[in-house]
Amino acid sequence: MDIFYISESCVTLNSLSDAHAPDSLRSPFEQATQRRFMWIDVTHDEVAQDQEKWRDEIERLTGIRIYDLHLKDVLNLTHPSYFDSTHDYELVVFQKLAFNRESSEAQSAEKSLKSVNEAKKIPAALHQLQTQPVSFLLLGTALVTVRAQQSRTIESTRHRLLQYRHKTEGISHASRLPVSPEDLMLRLLNAMVDQYLDLRQPLTQQLDRWQHALLDPRRPFNNWVALLDSRIELRRLDHLCEEQYDALQELRDHFVDSYDSLHDTEGRAKDLLLVRTNDVMEHINRVLNHARRLEASLESSVQIHFAAMAHRTSEIMRLLTVITALFMPLTLLTGVFGMNFVSMPLISHAYGFWVAIGIMALIVLFLVLIFRSQNYFDRRTKGRLD
Repeated sequence: MDIFYISESCVTLNSLSDAHAPDSLRSPFEQATQRRFMWIDVTHDEVAQDQEKWRDEIERLTGIRIYDLHLKDVLNLTHPSYFDSTHDYELVVFQKLAFNRESSEAQSAEKSLKSVNEAKKIPAALHQLQTQPVSFLLLGTALVTVRAQQSRTIESTRHRLLQYRHKTEGISHASRLPVSPEDLMLRLLNAMVDQYLDLRQPLTQQLDRWQHALLDPRRPFNNWVALLDSRIELRRLDHLCEEQYDALQELRDHFVDSYDSLHDTEGRAKDLLLVRTNDVMEHINRVLNHARRLEASLESSVQIHFAAMAHRTSEIMRLLTVITALFMPLTLLTGVFGMNFVSMPLISHAYGFWVAIGIMALIVLFLVLIFRSQNYFDRRTKGRLD
């Protein structure tokens, strides 16, 4: 468990052992007051090792005790995104993307899924829709994050905070530090949502490949299992974004209801929180709309595929009908001359056979001219059949 003390101009990292050291700066409350706020970063494994000890330590650092049900929610690795609040603190659970290299569980799951999905030929972009929960606890002047062993978003944020240099140190383009635990949490949430935005291009490219495969007349499409799995993954992304949006909507309502702007500075801080919350919600909404557009486009491609197949079948049936119409009179003639009568026209004639063949040829030529006048042999039809 790492503790970051964030002030207006610097960030200090202390481990749990440093917090217990006798030469630490006064008490945890004095540290939080002097250094604006604390960020306590911990992994699921560290909390699961001794839940009561970890909860007691959080109470010692912040003066707030976490409820049992919320502690279970924090350790639940399949918990959906949601928001809950008490009189003392707020809890946000957010499902973020789990990339293959971010956790051993994700890597083992990816290997098992890869062997199955290779047979189904599931798109590589949809393999990335594996998620893991990150819990945020807003405990007054402290933010507690409970996440997986490896998290790219958390690690990059930690690195940026530790590499922060104030403008007075000669860096004019230094970014602004978070001003509150809520501000830091919203920055982390925004970075996590941006990972979903990065999926839009590969998912769109994969949809284009599906459309070309569905509408390619030279290769009949038969990978319906993979197509169904892709639709399921897109629907899963849709539901995931809806849960995230609902959680952020409840968080925003909580900010509006609980933060009273008694002074101008407090009102500005509240407005900044609402702006950041709206920005995160807007990003989630963009991902949600994109997932729905992809799903609708995929369904439209399937419908176009079946419409094209029906049209192709209709063209083939029309060609077969034309061929049948051409040979039907010839069949009639051969049936007539095949009857076992003693006396029939042209039976004993020396040129009877060639006369019958000529009549058949004239009938075929006459029918071809009729069908051609009706555009049954149009080149565009032939092109579509090819």
